[in-house]
This record gives sequence, structure tokens and C-alpha cells, in this order.
Amino acid sequence: MMTKYGVTAIGNAIVDILAPATDAFIDEQAVNGMQRNGMTLIDAARAAELYALMGPATEMSGGSAGNTMAAYASFGGKGAYIGKVADDQLGKVFQHDMRAIGVEFSTPPLQNAEPTAQCLILVTPDAHRTMNTYLGACVQLTPADVDEDLIANSAITYLEGYLFDKPDAKQAFFKAAELVKKHGRKLALTLSDSFCVNRYREEFLDLVTNHVDILFANEAEIMALFQVDTVEAAVAAVAPLLGALLEACPQLQLLATSRIRLHLGVEHLLPVPPLSVPGHHPQHLPEGCAESDAVVLFVERARQGR
Repeated sequence: MMTKYGVTAIGNAIVDILAPATDAFIDEQAVNGMQRNGMTLIDAARAAELYALMGPATEMSGGSAGNTMAAYASFGGKGAYIGKVADDQLGKVFQHDMRAIGVEFSTPPLQNAEPTAQCLILVTPDAHRTMNTYLGACVQLTPADVDEDLIANSAITYLEGYLFDKPDAKQAFFKAAELVKKHGRKLALTLSDSFCVNRYREEFLDLVTNHVDILFANEAEIMALFQVDTVEAAVAAVAPLLGALLEACPQLQLLATSRIRLHLGVEHLLPVPPLSVPGHHPQHLPEGCAESDAVVLFVERARQGR
């Protein structure tokens, strides 16, 4: 059955503020609770203090689910977004940005209360992000903000794990999961951050086991979910879930990418060799670049995306 929207995302509506930072600065701020390469929740006072310490910054509408919808829209997808902003300048910017890229966004703004959320993102030379988030208005999302019509008319509802950090927003999360089930749609979940997984592991594990159709997780997040120390152990923990799913749905086909086998009875192994990359010596550039497998594939995909 065709739906009006391919994806509806529910997440923290946040304005991102990005600035470069040194490794030394990140280390210095550890005393204030900053977690390198992770996400730390901060209050309004700390947000003002940290903003004053940051260098020149770029401000843009974001948040995990918001960025996902921006990417989805850029590929030509038709989507919607549910999230809470305040009736202030940053809130209006967020509304405008989402609608300008073609994403439906009609969640009523918060009146006369906390300001629109902001995420102060410090980017170190290794391109990793250390995020410091003042949640503000975005955690005032309630079950009443979850629009059943949007869920019913979306093939996939995509939930942002960060939304678990406040009780009302968490209840909105569970309401969305029930509506997805009611209307026979698909539920996707991103675990968002290993620190987030550690805070709410049991609830996430219940969702993954009993409700989620599509799970997004990086190595750190999946290891945190199953409380193991290696990716190989995480794969071993996931395998029984996949096996049970295949047994219940014998016509189902799954594609899994992993460094090791899942050791399922019906598994077919397709080795993927690494692509060659340009050499690091200056004499290899730029002539050598065009001949490497990685660059050839990148150029081919870029041309297809025009």
C-alpha cells in the first residue's frame, strides 16, 4: 500500500552550533563533564559558558533525526518530522529550514517557556565530534504531539534514541511505537549514542527485541546494548535474534555486513575485498588518485547522483 510519506522522524529539534576545537581543549573540559567523541547533556548556564569559550561557529538546524530527514529529502524522499521547538527566533529558523527542504513539520511550538534546544559541537582535528546539548524546549514533546495521521501515512517511523532522556518525550516515543503497530507500518530506531544506550539499556533492548523492524547502531552502541567488549561478541549476541526472525519468516532475506560470520544455518558468505586507495606520497597525487578503486567508485556514484 502506498503511503503519503516515506519516513516520519521523531526526535529532538535542535539547532546545531559547530566550531573547531583542539584535543587539549576537550581534555581541559573533562572536569566539567565533557565526554570526548560523545554527547553530554548540559544546562542553560553551561551552554552560555561553553559558547563563550568556542571559536567562530556555524549555526544550522539539526539534531540527529532532523539531519536524517534533511539527507532523506536531498535524495528525493518525501518525509515528515515531529519535534518540539519554542516560539522564539531559533524555533522559527528550525521550522523554516525543515519546510524549505520539503519536510512536513507542523508540531505546535512551545509558548512562554524554555528556549529552542541547541547542541554545541566541537570538531577535533581527527574529524570526531564532541557534543554538548542543552535540550531546552525539545524535551517538552508529549504524547499529544505525536500525530496519528502522520504515523498512519508513513511507511516508516524513525525514532531517535536521544528522545529517551525525558519522561514525557519517552512516552511520546512509546505512543508512536504503538501507532506504528496499529497501522501496520515499520518502526526504525537509532540507538544514537553508547552513553544513551547505557542509561536506558533495558528499555532499548525490549524495543529492539519486540517492536523494532530496522535498527541503526555503530560498533560502540551495539556493544553497549549487549554489554560485550568486542564487535565479534556483539555479532554473536545479535545472531540468535536474526535466526528466530528467519525461522518465523522463511521467505525473508537479510543482508548483514560484518567482519565475521553470523553462523546461521542458511547463511551465504559473500567476501568483499578492500578497495585500493591512493598512496600517501605527494608524487601519487593527483595522477594516481584517478586510478585507485576507491576514487573510481566514488566518482561513479557521484555521477549517478547528478
